[in-house]
Amino acid sequence: MAPRFTVRYFVRAADAAEAKARALDIALEQTVEIPRDVVPKGYVEDEILGRLETLEQAPDGRPGFLATISYSEDDVGGDFLQFLNIVFGNSSIKPGLKVEDIGLSPGILSLCKGPRHGITGLRARAGIGDIPLLMSAIKPVGLSTAALARLAHDFALGGMHYVKDDHGLVDQRTAPFSERLKACVEAVGEANAKSGGRTSFVPNITGPADAILERAKEAEAAGAGAVMIAPALAGYDVARMLAADPDFSLPIVAHPAFSGANVVSPDCGFSHRAFYGVLHRLMGADAVVFPNFGGRFGFTREECRSIAEACAVEMGGPKAGVPAPGGGVNFARVPEMRAVYGKDVMYLVGGALLQEPNLIDGCRRLAEAVYA
Repeated sequence: MAPRFTVRYFVRAADAAEAKARALDIALEQTVEIPRDVVPKGYVEDEILGRLETLEQAPDGRPGFLATISYSEDDVGGDFLQFLNIVFGNSSIKPGLKVEDIGLSPGILSLCKGPRHGITGLRARAGIGDIPLLMSAIKPVGLSTAALARLAHDFALGGMHYVKDDHGLVDQRTAPFSERLKACVEAVGEANAKSGGRTSFVPNITGPADAILERAKEAEAAGAGAVMIAPALAGYDVARMLAADPDFSLPIVAHPAFSGANVVSPDCGFSHRAFYGVLHRLMGADAVVFPNFGGRFGFTREECRSIAEACAVEMGGPKAGVPAPGGGVNFARVPEMRAVYGKDVMYLVGGALLQEPNLIDGCRRLAEAVYA
């Protein structure tokens, strides 16, 4: 018998009988996808078929139950996308089902190596100790390469540890990828030479499938300190493949663009913890960007805390990633963010710094607030 991993689902149901019927349907749908009475006896029924392990009332007041279903590693076949397919393939199309958490097995941990660097490596690259990281973004789309490079320079001179492309910057004519990459790496290098800092530039490599790996290797050769990719746009296994590539060594920052529909429903999709925490860590993201609570996207304090916890929890192998809350972060939010995230976090602040009369001074004031 192969080892089994588990998925915990929220199942919307009026009573335990309905919940059990729906949970058993998940076990069928996610594996054999045939009526229960024609599942072949022996190996298919005993090993391949999903197995309902536990069923309990949802503890948080939602009208439903929590069902834990186990799946055999033999279902996966050493394929990360098939692992995702087993976790929530066809059943993701059915209403009233939500992936709450994932319990890993040795085979899944072997398949998913996790972050190459993690929070420890990102701190080491920035030359800091056991304190929060700081990151900002050059924007908006439409600025020239020279204007974006000036912003990168000033963010670095102000003390940001990582300066990334805005997720909308790709290969537009106003700032083509290769031109922008070279200019921003040089601008950050100039700022580091002045300040003695170790700021890294992080280009956005999200793009056509045949260009992503090429851009990643180009970024490494040009002296970038990490790369950013939006897995929901580029492809989940593309991110995992890049993290596992022995010929590529940079950290990966994951951006949440195009992923919102996976988490915003209270009883469909994924929990914030499972999607941004567990799955992105399995993909190999060293830092995971997500909307901060109280900002313009509506994530709650508890949802954000759950992501941060999943980035750090012991998983049996994968390094801890770093949560990077952003989206509406400003100076006034820093004290409550410190209370929620502690020190193992990367503050992503963009627009609030661009509003500052003096960008360099604004970055330094942000650092003072974070480290107060």
